[in-house]
Amino acid sequence: MRITANHRVAILQHQGILGSIGKTGLTLLRYSEGNIVAVIDSESAGQSLPELTGIARDVPIVASVEEALGMNPDVLAIGIAPPGGALPPEWFAELRRAVSAGLSIVNGLHTPLNHHPELSFPLREGQWIWDVRQEPKGLKIGSAQARQLACPRVLTVGTDMAIGKMSTCLEIHRLAKQRGLQSQFVATGQAGLMIAGSGVALDAVRVDFAAGAVEQAVMQCATDCDLILVEGQGSLFHPGSTATLPLLRGSQPTHLVLVHRGGQTHIRNHPHVPIPALPEAIALYEAVASAAGALTPSRVVAVALNSRDLDETHSREAIQQIEAETGLPCTDPVRFGPAKLLDAILAP
Repeated sequence: MRITANHRVAILQHQGILGSIGKTGLTLLRYSEGNIVAVIDSESAGQSLPELTGIARDVPIVASVEEALGMNPDVLAIGIAPPGGALPPEWFAELRRAVSAGLSIVNGLHTPLNHHPELSFPLREGQWIWDVRQEPKGLKIGSAQARQLACPRVLTVGTDMAIGKMSTCLEIHRLAKQRGLQSQFVATGQAGLMIAGSGVALDAVRVDFAAGAVEQAVMQCATDCDLILVEGQGSLFHPGSTATLPLLRGSQPTHLVLVHRGGQTHIRNHPHVPIPALPEAIALYEAVASAAGALTPSRVVAVALNSRDLDETHSREAIQQIEAETGLPCTDPVRFGPAKLLDAILAP
């Protein structure tokens, strides 16, 4: 299942356009092929979405599901991830209104909504609730099987969480397809799965099977493929991250792209945890990926800079500094396009 161009989508985005909890909805606005007809955010209602976000998608921002129903959506996608993973009661009421009006629900929260007692309305014909975060069936432990594939396997890795690893993958994927390559994007988080429809919600998988789940997702898309792009999660430097290692083990990447936020020196929300210099970060990722030669050797071939917090002049200066510091090509793939990154991946 995935959101397609045939769906008329409203995105539940309360406090997520300007706040920090709306990553999923903003990703859908930037990359989904769905026909997005409304964004629901009482905090920003009536304002211009392109002016607020820089996303070139002129979609009205409305205050409630009730108002969004006037745009005739057939799907409500939950685009926010509140702390703790559960919607406040006043926002849950929006879901009840949507389901009672016949809308299908795309749910990326940890809390399942299928058979939820507060959404016990009989679903209409063709109406559904998709809980994105589900563990696939029939999982096995990882076996490094992906190292047998002939095509390049690219994993985005980061100096922190939530800095643009998925966006980097999707930008490269889009350009690769424009160049005529048979590119496959392997989603590993809820937003990526809503867009791509294939992959694995890694944070819904028991830890013993995490590498195997990634391996299974990679192997399923490897037929007649020129390039596999695996969405990164977490960071080896984040004290609470558990996702990066199974991604490295399961995908057996041949190439790594390091993603870094411009100007960031410490893990966000953990100021006592510094981010190492980028050459040291690169050396660590390459060493862990290869496991002292036991697994597929993997090189960091480029750096993707998230320069959202910098103006264009300072962004270009930061890119030049990173290229001088690391000896690798660097760009902001959202702001300036991903050509440098794809060229580095395809270089002999």
